[in-house]
Amino acid sequence: MINCDRLKALCEPGSTFDEISSMTISELDRNSKTETFSDRSFQAFIEGLVEPSWAIDRRREAFAAFQALGMPSSREEEWRRTDIRAFKLERFAPASVTDSASVDEVQAVSAAGALLSERYATGLVRLDGRVVGGSSSAAGLPPGVLLLGLDEAIRTVPELVRRYLLTTAVDPRVDKFAALHAAFWNGGAFLYVPKGTRVEAPLYHLIGMSSARRFDASHTLVVLEEGAEATLVQETTSVDPARGEALHAGAVELIVGAGAKLRFVNIQNWNDATWHFSRERAVVATGGALQWTVGGLGSRLSKVNQEVALEGSGARAQVNGVMFTTGKQHLAYFTRQDHAAPDTSSDLLYKAGLMDRSRIVWKGMIRVEKGAQKTDAYQKNDNLVLSDEARSDSIPGLEIEADDVRCTHGATAGRVDDEMIFYARSRGIAKNEAIRLIVEGFFANVYDRISLEPVQETLRGAVAAKLMLDRSREGAAAGAPALERSR
Repeated sequence: MINCDRLKALCEPGSTFDEISSMTISELDRNSKTETFSDRSFQAFIEGLVEPSWAIDRRREAFAAFQALGMPSSREEEWRRTDIRAFKLERFAPASVTDSASVDEVQAVSAAGALLSERYATGLVRLDGRVVGGSSSAAGLPPGVLLLGLDEAIRTVPELVRRYLLTTAVDPRVDKFAALHAAFWNGGAFLYVPKGTRVEAPLYHLIGMSSARRFDASHTLVVLEEGAEATLVQETTSVDPARGEALHAGAVELIVGAGAKLRFVNIQNWNDATWHFSRERAVVATGGALQWTVGGLGSRLSKVNQEVALEGSGARAQVNGVMFTTGKQHLAYFTRQDHAAPDTSSDLLYKAGLMDRSRIVWKGMIRVEKGAQKTDAYQKNDNLVLSDEARSDSIPGLEIEADDVRCTHGATAGRVDDEMIFYARSRGIAKNEAIRLIVEGFFANVYDRISLEPVQETLRGAVAAKLMLDRSREGAAAGAPALERSR
């Protein structure tokens, strides 16, 4: 039986006739049989888990919050510029043990993981919440360091996970998607570095989603104890050859102890049929340091809340963002820099390029608490608009309760200067090459801030691929691993 609600939804704003015509009868029929996020499906989901009772209790609390919270709407300031009327939660269902990716999909994500392993050290490769590559052990890591799937960690080191999972950083009751994640999270990664331990080589985590799953709620939890140091590079990828509609409701929690140093990279590159909602928050203690790099490349629509809380004196954070959109993509990234202690510093730079009819919304906030004197905070968002129909919205903000601070913010939006293109062409440079050089120059200062050269190369290659100057549209489409496209 064809799902008429699906056809109706496709006729709403943000959908096209092409989307309707591309759907097969079998896909519609499959959607009509989906058991959505109901009491029955939740009960079936938790019955299939092997977790401590406290973890199940927390899932029950989150599910109750999920049922009580309404779906976000444009009437709320948070969602006023992000239209999700075409999104229908009832098209999706919790992860099931019967979900099974094809052999080709497993091989594809494993190959992408192999590319990451060439550039980094130990890592995890997960597809539909299951480990399919990399290493799920501490092989090659210093004593006491753990890099595990979160589902494995909750069984093997439950008290450690209990202390930090959805307690210190992300609030599972903040909205419906956060509650959905907290109730149904599956898979993800847990990195723990004990006091005074330094992990020299960068680690990696690849999250893949196949056509069999269509819903992923992976959770990344990183804990660095006092004086510890580590680097984790995370990428997401879709390996669905049919490019079916998918949902990712994720979360990232970064706990940086006193004097600890963390470099974290998170490159979002789902395919252009994926809805992406994510809550991400870092908590930095006294004297701790965080460098957080974000790549926003894929998805049909993304709504990401990225927050840094500087809770100890002398804590500092640098946040780097690279976004590039094509087609009708919509990316909304809301950033927050919370200064809750004196002598803290934060420095945020987001840069975005937009093509076709895409849209990017960035809203930033620097919040300085009353006792956070000597705060030094900066935020800036620059946008390069490469078509007449693309649109960028930048809303920087300050909330300051202390009186001895230095806080600045800014935002710019502009187009490629025709005179610059003319100048380049007059010297024998083709137009497409001239645009590529201009775009490369636009992103140069944010690339230079990233201390990992392989990450710089990954982002450069991904942006070049999306420009489609030296690759075909098919080969450059979002959804292939950014690392693979950059090689």
